[in-house]
Amino acid sequence: MTHSQVPLDSFGDAFATTIELSSVALGGNVVSVSDEFFAEAFHLLLVHPAPSLKGQFGPKGALYSGWESRRHNPTYDWCIIKLGTTGSVSGFDIDTSHFNGNEAPQASVDALWSPEDAPAPTAEDERWKELLPKVNLGPNSRHLFAVPPSKGVNYVKLKMYPDGGIARFRVYGLVAPIFPADLSAEFDLAHVFSGGRVVYTSDQHFGVGSNLILPGRGKDMGDGWETKRSRVKGHKDWAIIKLGDAGYLSQVEIDTAHFMGNFPESCELHALHSSELVPTSVPEEGWALILPRTKLGPHRRHFFQLENVAGQAYTHVKITIYPDGGLKRVRVLGRRAAPINADGDAQAAQSVDAIVGDGGSGAAPSLAATTEPVRPLTVIPALPLTPEAFAPFGQVVQAYADPHGVPNPRTARVTGANQGTATKFHKLALLESSYPHEAGASTGLSVYRCKPVELSPVGTWDVKVLERHPHTNQAFIPMGGGGAVVGDALEEPGTSYLVIVAQNGENDRPDLSTLRAFVASAGQGVVYNTGIWHHPMAALYKTMDFTCVETQIGNGDKLDCEIVDLDGTGGYCRVKVAG
Repeated sequence: MTHSQVPLDSFGDAFATTIELSSVALGGNVVSVSDEFFAEAFHLLLVHPAPSLKGQFGPKGALYSGWESRRHNPTYDWCIIKLGTTGSVSGFDIDTSHFNGNEAPQASVDALWSPEDAPAPTAEDERWKELLPKVNLGPNSRHLFAVPPSKGVNYVKLKMYPDGGIARFRVYGLVAPIFPADLSAEFDLAHVFSGGRVVYTSDQHFGVGSNLILPGRGKDMGDGWETKRSRVKGHKDWAIIKLGDAGYLSQVEIDTAHFMGNFPESCELHALHSSELVPTSVPEEGWALILPRTKLGPHRRHFFQLENVAGQAYTHVKITIYPDGGLKRVRVLGRRAAPINADGDAQAAQSVDAIVGDGGSGAAPSLAATTEPVRPLTVIPALPLTPEAFAPFGQVVQAYADPHGVPNPRTARVTGANQGTATKFHKLALLESSYPHEAGASTGLSVYRCKPVELSPVGTWDVKVLERHPHTNQAFIPMGGGGAVVGDALEEPGTSYLVIVAQNGENDRPDLSTLRAFVASAGQGVVYNTGIWHHPMAALYKTMDFTCVETQIGNGDKLDCEIVDLDGTGGYCRVKVAG
């Protein structure tokens, strides 16, 4: 097995577009170890660099952030690690930081693949194959080694000769992605387990770009992507994600979890179909805009329907943030534009021994700029309601668990109230009215008791009618139930409802290209801006009561409400509610 030592200043060239397969952030863990008398082996896989613990002692001696075994081993010590996911290994970082005089003088690495439901391999397992032969290590330093890409493996065995200490151990390579068997299924094409990779970032001063595609929502700002503060007007930062496979995209989730005072003001998304791994040479006009610049909020998941994606397969997504700040995760949902095998079948799962050089399934380089016929029937996803996504149509009225999580935290006013028993979120929406004075309109409260709409067996709803209020905005606030209290209140009201909206078009009718759908919870009210087309209230699964705040004449005048029956000749637009 050939190998080469990589200079530290060449780390980016060797490993920048690979995945740290051993990281605890992916689920990597130590399954067994020969000896860890002085320092436990779990330290090897920690994300943060090893800190100095100089001068600190425990019952067994000096403390170290790393793995350290007893002295006087006649052979070697070993540590078996299960990788976070199956992948092809191409390199290692063996770090002896702060071990000086007690560092491991030499190390080697073996690997194997074992079924997920099988017991973890033992040190004597005959399936171990050497990936990195015995190499020399020095004190208090990182050692980078490149090896030829292996077949798919999910276990590695780190051996140190004869004993001593290693602070961190990182295994680099490419993920063997597993895709849904159903080619119509939507999933996160950017996710690291789908073969996604962050291949370029303009800046990653406080947090690396590769964190954007990790599992889960993380634990703090340290496991997100964060750029340094900009001081130049018009500044922007960006990251390029190579998807696990070419796909037809539909929606994106942008998570700012834990970023409260340092979330980006706004973001936009572009996409590209390219055979290049890192398409930095493509000019800006070569990227398709799939999410126009949109405001973001602090410490929450944002869900956006994508534009300009119908019928076009993409391999890369570029997220641009303005002017700087931090994001936790980016999830790009879509379905694969799958290659066809010799039997005429689309490939659902990638063989662990067939990971191609660019990662993913290999579809991206071999596909042309794939297109599919645009379906005449438009199906739009009903996404979880967030203030930022709903902003072009109105406001979301709700409380926030953390007062710093409100939209526009620099200008929003949040105070204590009721002698300290309440938190007041001031003026989340203002009432509007532009009725002629002689119309005699007045503002009041009404109550709507709404039966649930009947979704199709696959969770869709045909949008057949929209309405708007040309001279007033209109608020709908869900009301709770009465429970065991006797009365007219609902005993068990619904907990969610559909919100369907559209902008006005050039012909003074709904512009269906702007149609958006959201699922709101019973803890969220909505305010439709004046003149915004919207569907009548649509409770989901159970009856709900709503308080409506509006200005109206109340005699059926068109100044109050205009209703449009949509043309279903070619099929109605459909809203898809996730199951």
